[in-house]
Amino acid sequence: MTVVAGVVLAAGEGQRLRPLTETLPKALCPVGNLPLLDHALRRLAGLGLSGPATVAVNAAYLADQIVAHVGDRAHLSVEPDGPIGTSGGIGRLRPWIDGRAVLAGNADAYLHDPFRDPGKDIAALLDGWSGDTVRMLTKPCFPGDTGGFSGRRFAGFSLMPWRYVLDLADVDSNLVRTVWRPAEAAGDLELIAYEGLYLDTGTPADYLEANLHAAHGGVLADETARVTGKATESILGAGAVVEGTTTRCVLWPGAHVAAGESLTDAIRTASGLTITIP
Repeated sequence: MTVVAGVVLAAGEGQRLRPLTETLPKALCPVGNLPLLDHALRRLAGLGLSGPATVAVNAAYLADQIVAHVGDRAHLSVEPDGPIGTSGGIGRLRPWIDGRAVLAGNADAYLHDPFRDPGKDIAALLDGWSGDTVRMLTKPCFPGDTGGFSGRRFAGFSLMPWRYVLDLADVDSNLVRTVWRPAEAAGDLELIAYEGLYLDTGTPADYLEANLHAAHGGVLADETARVTGKATESILGAGAVVEGTTTRCVLWPGAHVAAGESLTDAIRTASGLTITIP
């Protein structure tokens, strides 16, 4: 049986999600009142991968926050000169990977598969795997999308045997160029269909959509949130206060909606930063 190590790629700057990510790494942005990074760690734990011997997290942008948040839950790989891409991040981890296959996922991936038990929604990548091929979780391409693989697009996680990892360099590069396209050319790429919802949460609109999906059409509120106004289809973080009204909103911990204020299709942080989705 092939031994597998889990890697959560959390080094990115989240430029498309700015200004939300100016002071908080994208991987720590909450979805359903849980940081995206924790969703990924739980997903790996559902497959039996947990702890610093079997799971690694890389960090670069605002790395100190990632390091403090992860603590001793995973092996940490810090890229001190800035992000070096998905391939470079795994290349930097080669001594830790040490001959194992790699199940790698992007921290910003939001996945929900109603057909599998929670925490096991990426198990299809491992089901029946020979240990030789590169596998990629995929969804059908959008109309007009020409950057996919045989009509399908990447859905957040991939599985790579050691033979595709051992030569990855600790330099800025991505897995498309160093692993997925070479595997495709060699006939080694398996596209695994993902039956659930996948969002990369890379833009404010997709980030809001992921949160609203996590709320299942209702209000998901931390027990310390306080509502004296009205909240509808919203996510309310720890200590958030709604004195006015919110509709399809995400309030980060400590955010406040004042009496008489009406917020719709928006994200608000504790500092008052508000992004409204058209």
